[in-house]
Amino acid sequence: MSMSELMSMADLSLWPQLALVVFLGVFVLVMRRLWKSPASEINHGASLPFDEGEITSTTSAGSNR
Repeated sequence: MSMSELMSMADLSLWPQLALVVFLGVFVLVMRRLWKSPASEINHGASLPFDEGEITSTTSAGSNR
């Protein structure tokens, strides 16, 4: 049996559909995390490119992250 015969018999339509479902699941999880995060955390991340070497932290002094 040749390789082309094996590939023609294989049902490969499942893999692109599975990839789409995985992509959409990850996308929904990322969007959910963005919507649930506080505005101060988003604003801090947005301002990082403009900080000129200053090290800042959004965590409180007693917490370990």
